[in-house]
Amino acid sequence: MNILIIGGGGREHAIAWSLSKDPRVQKIWCAPGNGGIAQIAECLPIKATDLDAILAFCAEKRPDLVVVAPDDPLALGLVDRLESIGIRAFGPRQNAAAIESSKSFAKDLMHRYGIPTAKYRVFDNPEEACAYIRAEGDPIVVKADGLALGKGVTVAQTVDEALAAVENALSGHAFGKAGDRVVIEECLTGPEVSVLCFTDGETVCPMVSAQDHKRAYDHDQGPNTGGMGSVSPNRHYTPEIAARCMKGIFQPTVDAMRAEGRLFQGVLYFGLMLTPDGPKVIEYNARFGDPETQSVLPLLETSLLDIMNAVIDRRLASLSIRWADACTACVVLASGGYPGKYLTGYEITGLDAAKAAGALVFHAGTKLEGDRLLTAGGRVLGITARGATPDEALQNAYRAVDCIHFSGAFCRRDIGRR
Repeated sequence: MNILIIGGGGREHAIAWSLSKDPRVQKIWCAPGNGGIAQIAECLPIKATDLDAILAFCAEKRPDLVVVAPDDPLALGLVDRLESIGIRAFGPRQNAAAIESSKSFAKDLMHRYGIPTAKYRVFDNPEEACAYIRAEGDPIVVKADGLALGKGVTVAQTVDEALAAVENALSGHAFGKAGDRVVIEECLTGPEVSVLCFTDGETVCPMVSAQDHKRAYDHDQGPNTGGMGSVSPNRHYTPEIAARCMKGIFQPTVDAMRAEGRLFQGVLYFGLMLTPDGPKVIEYNARFGDPETQSVLPLLETSLLDIMNAVIDRRLASLSIRWADACTACVVLASGGYPGKYLTGYEITGLDAAKAAGALVFHAGTKLEGDRLLTAGGRVLGITARGATPDEALQNAYRAVDCIHFSGAFCRRDIGRR
């Protein structure tokens, strides 16, 4: 089989790595890919959002499967356009991807179908939004309605911080059209859990749980990022909670989307908060999470290709998905200054030593220049290691992290410690 993967981050590297292990996979392309993906796939100079170029490539090469991994091309309707020219695609269609691309749609869906989530209001008028914040008090959460690279959320500890977030989004246009509306929510408390689920629109198959770490610095300090690391499974996510989530959140969400005429086929990500009142949804993503994918997929024992085909053909119920009885930890190495301004083009060394230490190194922001591997993004690498226990996985991951060097590199040293 010949497969095209859309995207160029650590998540896409993990997907490419998992698919490449299947002997039926003969060729992998990745658009645009990165320096690490280039070792197992042919990288194409096509942006993930250049739908016309992707369609032209597919019309010529006719891949057997296209995996659409990032949020933007899903929201732009790439799956719909691929299907229109007879190309099999893994990922939700545009009307289903709205569960991530519009937070107000997602919140309204949960409200209509009784899926537990935080109290909320939606605003496009800054004065009205600010009046609501002053009435509700702090802490409070302000979210850009649309896609903002994981950085459109402010968990405001003070009213002034929340007011500034509204000003930034609605008046300052910091997130472009994604911030034309804001969702303002009550601030929930409790451990956070990420659960990614395969679904064909009816059957829901949860993956091993994960714990993301969104803040840039240790002790959950600093600004939100795309994610600084993850561990799987999440120690807070017990079998009892898992059963409760399946009955009250996962299956009802998929059923609600189907009832709305928005059949969801692909990976549906549930960002959960385990509150004193029970599990509640913080957010949905319409795709594999990043960096959770880098800690979850290394535990998958069933062929990812078989799962993707079962999702597309709506026969997921017939497939038994197996997971390793082990733990993983993924630590992200980032460029100095991330998630703010940062410099790129620094040489990366020590990858062979990290791999010799038993780690998987998933590339996010890298590029090849001749035989030199250089930094090319904010999040540069995700170093994933396995262990029999969470502590062992973390020790193995950090041992590998310490083998790798580039100018300005930093990581959180407390992944999995909360």
